[in-house]
Formats: sequence, C-alpha cells, structure tokens
Amino acid sequence: MADAGVTAERVLIAADKFKGSLTAVQVAERVTAGLRRIAPGVTVESVPVADGGDGTVAAAVAAGFERREVRVTGPLGDEVTAAYALRDGTAVVEMAEASGLQLLPEGVFAPLTSTTYGSGELLAAALDAGARSIVFGVGGSATTDGGAGMLAALGARFLDADGKPVGPGGGPLADLATADLSGLDPRLADVEIVLASDVDNPLTGPKGAPAVYGPQKGATADDVATLDAALAHFARVLAEAIGPKALEYAESPGAGAAGGIGYGALVGLGASFRAGIEVMLDVLGFAPALARATLVITGEGSLDEQTLHGKAPAGVAAAARAAGIEVVAVCGRLALPPEALGRAGIRRAYALTDVEPDVARCIAEAGPILETVAERIARDFLV
Repeated sequence: MADAGVTAERVLIAADKFKGSLTAVQVAERVTAGLRRIAPGVTVESVPVADGGDGTVAAAVAAGFERREVRVTGPLGDEVTAAYALRDGTAVVEMAEASGLQLLPEGVFAPLTSTTYGSGELLAAALDAGARSIVFGVGGSATTDGGAGMLAALGARFLDADGKPVGPGGGPLADLATADLSGLDPRLADVEIVLASDVDNPLTGPKGAPAVYGPQKGATADDVATLDAALAHFARVLAEAIGPKALEYAESPGAGAAGGIGYGALVGLGASFRAGIEVMLDVLGFAPALARATLVITGEGSLDEQTLHGKAPAGVAAAARAAGIEVVAVCGRLALPPEALGRAGIRRAYALTDVEPDVARCIAEAGPILETVAERIARDFLV
C-alpha cells in the first residue's frame, strides 16, 4: 500500500555508483526497470551523479558531455589511457582516471613513489582542447605527492640540492631544495579551475592526507610519517618560492584531498575549492530535472556515516529537501538509523541486503536485486 498522502508520478533517479558492482548509469537503468514493472505509466528521468571521485567523467558523459581519451602517465610511471569530458568550453577532469587506485595491479601499492604526473597531463589535454573552465574532480587516488607530479607536468620544476629533478612521488619530496613555478603553463591564468572534492582535510598533521588516507594506499606507519614530513617540507620550500600563502594553503579545506593534489591545485593552479557534489549537481543540470520531479531516488553502494559528510546522496537529498520534494534512497548496505536518514532529508532507504542477506550474492547479482528493490519503492510510493 502506498504511504498515505504521497503521490509520485514523475521520478528523478539521481544516484551514484554502487562501487564494485554497478555504475551510476546502470543503477538508474535497473531502478527504472523495476519501477516500470509495477507502475508502467510512471515518468522517469535520470541524472547519474558523482561527487568528484571515480565515476565523475562517466556522470558528465551521461549528461551530454563528450568523452575524450588521451594517453598519460599512470601512477606507477607507465602509460595509461585516461578520459575527460568536454562540453561548451567546460571540461570535467577526474584525477582518478590518470592517478587512481584502480590503475594499480591488484595488491600492488607504491605509497612513497606513486605520482600525479598523469593528472597534470590530463589537465593539459583539456587546455589543448580549448577548455575555459575546468571542474577538477579529485578522489580515489593512488598517490600522496601533494600534487607535485601534476605541477611538474604543467611546467613547474622541483630540484634537489644538486639541481636535479626530485624523483616521483611524495617520499622524494624530502630531498626538495628548490621549487620554481614560473614555468607553469601560461594558459592556466585564463582558466577557471574548481577543485571538486568531498574531502576537507588539510595537507598534513593528524587529519592530513598521509595520516588519514595513506593506509588505504598501502602506507605503513613509517611511510605515513615519511610522507607527512615530506609534504610539510614541500610546503615550506614552496613558501620560499612564492611566499607565505603556500603555508596558508596547506591548512585550507581540501588541501589534503587525493593525497594532497588539492594542495597542488590550490597553490599552483589558482583553483577554488567547492564540495564535489555541489559542483557536479550544477554541471550535470540537476536543478531543472529536480524541478520536474515529484519523487527523487538517490543512493550509493553503502549508506553510512561517510554518506552524511559530502557524499552524493547527501547532496542530492539536501537539494531536494530545499525544493520540498520527497527523497528515498537505494543502497547495497544500510548502516544509518532512520533518525540519521531523516536528518539528511531521506524519507526511507532500501538496501539490497533487505532482499538478499548474503553480501557476496548482493555484489554478484546487484542488478536484478536492485530491480526488486525498485519494485518495492513503486509499491510504496507510486501505486
């Protein structure tokens, strides 16, 4: 039976990926199929979303951007194919495409030497294509180099005491003696770059990039200490080159995003920082779609405490609540109580594990199970 007083005939699906099982586009397709089995006449619109991390380019392409591919340097120094998205002078660049964890062979990490050089090459490709504004989505990185590799690819020079370029990665920054940003690509001065991230950590310290995210990238306790000291040294050497703002940026929200690439973007590229989901909702044309909806379905693989801190479902729910539109969520796993969901603006959440308690089967059969979940939503809200 439908909830009393709730009628919804125009549904907007604005969900992120279910990591490891379904892309955001596939989530929308499966939810649509399930809804229409129960409510064949329902109008469904989808705006696959992302928060600046992996899946950001795919979301932009689903919204009508052109996908472009280039060969760049991967996090381990080998050549990889990376994509960005372009439309009407706006580029969406996802650092994970060039420097992401998903590019590492399984079980292989290089916490001290992985590089963001390819992310700089990806930004250069967007400049070559005529981008006048760049949304730079950061997250899911394999790197902790403070963005030094990215800046080097764009023309900066980082030299040791012998005048030789320091090696790739965050570890070798301990040997940095001189930083020179004067050779940065001059086109950067005429381009607006927005750093889109769901992370507001500083560069270093207990809440900094190495301490909080280094272990996810294979860093031992000793590696974390090495990287933290190296990045702090990096900021001090940059301050000698460009002044005290280099130290101020190290404390800025977002500086610690994606192994400190946020810092490199702030200090070297003149980027501004915005919550990733807010930026992406603007880029993806979410507001006009929301205005046409009477029910919003959002979601991601795991609805948990992290979701409430800048992840895509929280951003979607906040925008919908401000517009007075009901929101429900789909997820693989639900780890939030109803009160927390309510505070986030989510009326109800439906988990795959409600249908299939076996987590391995949920991942392997996520698509069909999600359709069953969508049927439940249709029965509760559409008929």
